[in-house]
Amino acid sequence: MHGKYDGEGEQSAFVFEGTWREFAPIAFTNLLLTIVTLGIYRFWATARERRYLWSKSRFVDEQLEWAGTGKELFFGFLIVLLLFAMPVVLINFVAQALIARGQEILGALLGIAPLLIIFYLTGVARFRGLRYRLSRTRWRGIRGGSDEPGFRYGLSYMWKSIVAWIPLGLLIPWSMTSLWNERWNKMSFGPYQFQSDAEAGSVFARFFVFYLAPFIMFGGAVAMAGMGMLAGYGIGGEDGMALGGAFGVIGMILFFYLGLGLIAVAFYAKFYREVVGATRWKDLNFSFEASTMDWVKLLIGDALLVVFTLGIGLIFLSYRHWKFFITHLEANGEILLDELTQSTTRTARHGEGLLDAFDMGAI
Repeated sequence: MHGKYDGEGEQSAFVFEGTWREFAPIAFTNLLLTIVTLGIYRFWATARERRYLWSKSRFVDEQLEWAGTGKELFFGFLIVLLLFAMPVVLINFVAQALIARGQEILGALLGIAPLLIIFYLTGVARFRGLRYRLSRTRWRGIRGGSDEPGFRYGLSYMWKSIVAWIPLGLLIPWSMTSLWNERWNKMSFGPYQFQSDAEAGSVFARFFVFYLAPFIMFGGAVAMAGMGMLAGYGIGGEDGMALGGAFGVIGMILFFYLGLGLIAVAFYAKFYREVVGATRWKDLNFSFEASTMDWVKLLIGDALLVVFTLGIGLIFLSYRHWKFFITHLEANGEILLDELTQSTTRTARHGEGLLDAFDMGAI
């Protein structure tokens, strides 16, 4: 097809056209089948959900398509259990045996190995999960992917995470943005490579507020508890002081956790706007328009949905999160449609088993 797309028009480049009423039969059927099969069906449930969500997501002039299958996800999970989980269990068993025989130092050193393996595989999982999802996403018949297996990224994930915590965690924004850049710079869609040059400096101010918040809030919370005790003593003597102190402690806990949580959300909202805004695909620039309050509304809505449905609402979270993502994602620039060709990257035969094994398989 000849033509081009200019994303600077008024219409959003990304549109979500699904409804929760359409998604509900899928979600409830998946829940029942997952229960009946003792959890085995969840791989096919994930594929079924994604087929719906992708098909209701339009980019420019055409819907996305999910080409992954539950069988791929299931076999990917089995491979992880065989190649990674069982060796980790065996190493732990040998370490315990060495300790029982009096070789505590050797056993302790060997016992650290599974933790390092899991640490490394967490990074590999993040890379391969993204690669798999891009390879199964179709737009105008074109898919994405990467020729990198993710093993070097796993090492980068380890050393960058460690370095980030050495100066008391102050380099965490650098680690997060650097890993985002490294991950996306190895990905492509169709004939074009993604490019990302996000910088940590633009998000460091909010992170520093989050970093200092526990100390500031602790002092404020202690003062709040003290004022509660003084006010209670003035009203009802020692009994009033005890009651005022109790209310002060409750207020301190709520102030600490809710305040810290809000600051953490503000940091993450800024981080996501920065990294998505620094990501490009050929001449197309992406942006993510969700504000801190948009994130807060999403999280509060999630909590209320789960609480008031006694947990059943969990099955709708994937729908809510995907809709939130697509609704706030934007793009501007040019796409020359007649230049688009199919990706030449290798396609993985199995699903994101590592992500499932480490419970990171959410959309």
